[in-house]
Amino acid sequence: MCRLSAITAKDYFSPVENILTLETMKEGHDGSGMGLILKDIGGEFEALKDKPVLSGICSDDGLARLDNYMDRAGFRLVHQWTPKIKPVRGITARDNYFARFYDYPDVAKGQSHSEKEKLLLKTRLSLRQMGEADESIIVFSFYPDVITLKEVGDPLELCEFFGLDNSPLNAKIIFAQGRQNTNYAINLYACHPFFIQGFGSMTNGENTAFVPIREFLASRGFPGYIGYNSDSEVFTHILHYAARGLNYPLYYYKDIITPLKPAEIESRSDKEFVGHLKKSLRPLCIDGPNCVIGFTPDGQCFMVQDSKKLRPGVVGGIKGKISLVSEECGLNRAVPGRDTEKDIFPMRYDMVIVSPGAEEVKVWNQLQGWTTTMN
Repeated sequence: MCRLSAITAKDYFSPVENILTLETMKEGHDGSGMGLILKDIGGEFEALKDKPVLSGICSDDGLARLDNYMDRAGFRLVHQWTPKIKPVRGITARDNYFARFYDYPDVAKGQSHSEKEKLLLKTRLSLRQMGEADESIIVFSFYPDVITLKEVGDPLELCEFFGLDNSPLNAKIIFAQGRQNTNYAINLYACHPFFIQGFGSMTNGENTAFVPIREFLASRGFPGYIGYNSDSEVFTHILHYAARGLNYPLYYYKDIITPLKPAEIESRSDKEFVGHLKKSLRPLCIDGPNCVIGFTPDGQCFMVQDSKKLRPGVVGGIKGKISLVSEECGLNRAVPGRDTEKDIFPMRYDMVIVSPGAEEVKVWNQLQGWTTTMN
């Protein structure tokens, strides 16, 4: 099983906190990869929140081709962060790791948010395609106020490798995954968390319903629903499809991936709509075992389980700092001073939702509605 560490807070914090949490849960990852996503970034990047950030890895040749493409597309580089690499035994350094901040092309500056998102997605996919055959260009995200960093190795050793303990990187939402490779080759595009147009997620488990989900998403005609080097990437795309494509409230994500039985639907005040969801989006139903942690563009974070509850997961913290993790020992490391009596262990019907800034934690239960609020 992989291990997951998500922290959301009102103040900026370092990704080292997430990595130390992963280290506490070390039995659950095997050093086959670590992924980090930082959202709502601070420090030297706080004044650049409106600038799209291209996060990735390139060979020297790939970087030259990337620069040429971005220049021709009209993107102007305004700032760049590159980690100060420290050689660590067992980790093979690549030529260039980066988070590059750009100005939009002049023709896009007056466009709507939606049109800018389409441009950023198209650019990311084009760059990915350019470098996919030889891994000369690897692009994880291209979006404002988001930085993504991934590499193969043990999380604590990668923290040293990237010099994160002395790095200016910090954010108010950070997701980290320590990967345990199962049935896929070690590939950085298979490393969680995954991201698309403001939505992100990471998963502990195996998505046994992967093929019908992938085929349904591919049939939607949305260019970003591609890749799938990991069977867990579909969870991010289902989230995007439900919230952005269909404009549904966040808690319906739970009804889509783990639909209720017909008799259970009858207890819902919105039973006609929930029944329609089950019928029309049946191919998006998951079978598990899965624990999914995700975030939305507005800064909400959540945890949801499969209907069998076959993977661990716990949410807890204090007002202004909430952690969503795989195991209780990880939560003890992330927020040691909390009231442990208020920890939430979401079960098969539950979806835990944390408000932006970690001000409030609520639990949506498919049978009972909103059941728990922690301020």
